[in-house]
Amino acid sequence: MNAAAESADLKARIDRALDELRPFLRSDGGDIKVLAVREDLVVEVELQGACAHCAQAAMTMRAGVEEAVRRVVPEVERVVAVNMPSSALG
Repeated sequence: MNAAAESADLKARIDRALDELRPFLRSDGGDIKVLAVREDLVVEVELQGACAHCAQAAMTMRAGVEEAVRRVVPEVERVVAVNMPSSALG
């Protein structure tokens, strides 16, 4: 499998993992979108809707998103939200 096909497969597997979480995120008025899978296997996501402004975003990322992705795609090193609200960081 070439690098582009491997990347597409990895992104599809990540999206399937996130599909498990989307109903919960959407019930709170939010969503999540995969923006990129970097060569170092860090997944960049964008929190959308209410999730983009939620003070609980850091917990959602750690206990929900990253855990779900790494369970399905164990080779992923980290999942980071590129638009994490500053109120969620500390």
